[in-house]
Amino acid sequence: MLREQKRAGTPLGIEADRLTSRGQLLSDEIVVSLVKSWLEERNGSFIFDGFPRTQGQAETLETLLGKRDTPLDVAFSLDASFDTILDRVSRRMVCSECGNIASIGLHIENAESKCPRCGNEMHRRSDDNEETLRQRMEEYREKSEPLIGWYAGRGLLQHMDANRTPDEIFSDISATLEK
Repeated sequence: MLREQKRAGTPLGIEADRLTSRGQLLSDEIVVSLVKSWLEERNGSFIFDGFPRTQGQAETLETLLGKRDTPLDVAFSLDASFDTILDRVSRRMVCSECGNIASIGLHIENAESKCPRCGNEMHRRSDDNEETLRQRMEEYREKSEPLIGWYAGRGLLQHMDANRTPDEIFSDISATLEK
């Protein structure tokens, strides 16, 4: 959702890019407003990736879903080492045209490769570096890590070993959701 806002050049997208490029999280108010608007435009099932990131966001999501009579089924904790995350961040490339995200060695051969989706130039995000990642991890420890206990207490938490390949992780998540 935030990438769409950034590509569209909205004030929210510009502000989100400014904050996230420094490894900071957006305020609960901004994120919840975006998610609420997104939910109002859709029916049916959905999966959030990277949301909620704080207990305030989680509590608001619970309220929003309650009003829709669509309770949360599961919350995944993708558990990965710092080294795994740093490796993935250092290999991430983004298409300058369509916004496709590709990984060197997984989706593309090297940093000079063209976008596999549209053939345009790929580039690294300005915030894909170790310093920003360390800041993000600190933000995670302070604001997001408490959600693990919060969702565990509600009986919704599923841990996934995210040090494995994306295909293995996807397969396990899919199998859990199909149950």
